[in-house]
This record gives sequence, C-alpha cells and structure tokens, in this order.
Amino acid sequence: MTNIKILIVDDAIFMRTVLKKMLVEENLTVVGEANSGLEAIEMAKKLQPDLITLDITMPEMDGITAIEEILKVSPHSKIIMCSAMGQQAMVIDAIKRGAKDFIVKPFEKSRVLQAIQNVMRE
Repeated sequence: MTNIKILIVDDAIFMRTVLKKMLVEENLTVVGEANSGLEAIEMAKKLQPDLITLDITMPEMDGITAIEEILKVSPHSKIIMCSAMGQQAMVIDAIKRGAKDFIVKPFEKSRVLQAIQNVMRE
C-alpha cells in the first residue's frame, strides 16, 4: 500500500493534522492539504493524487458538490468521504456521485487504513 499519493481535504486543520499523522505513520505519502471543495478541485488538477479524503461540510463548496468536479480534472483519483455521525443520507449521495467509501469522525486508524486498502484494490 506504499507509493499512494494522498490529498487530504477538510476545513478543520485539526482533522487534517490527525489524519495526516495516521497516514504518515503508515509510510503513506500526503502530497497536499486543502480546506474547501474549491481548493480541492485546484489541487486535484495539479497533483493528480491516487486518493482523496474529502470532508462533506466545508465553506465555499461542500465535498459532495466537489466530487464530480474533482473527478473531471483527476479522473483516476479515488475519493473517500469523511463524515460526522448522522450524515448517512449525504454519504449515500456522495457514493452515487462517485465516492468509493467513507470514514466517520472521529477517525479510527484501523477503519481509515481499511477504507484505503478497499478503494485502492478496485
């Protein structure tokens, strides 16, 4: 599972930091961080990451709206949604739009790594 380029997208710097620490501890490569859907689209276009963790609720553009735009500019990227409890309907919408999996906050390292393994196998 090494050599995967990952873009972390979340408006909360704390959540980005927690997730990045988990991934780096597993020798995964975080190539960038974004704090909104708009920034995620720009960074996905430039970085062409293998995997994007995408928060649902963000300013400027939410994660669900950003999915289709991200996949237009970086079609090979796999997207894992990050949701708080109680956002199941939004997660289903995200999967319909092209997301491959979801992880729930607060993050459990084993679940994060399992989701990454699952989507990278597809």
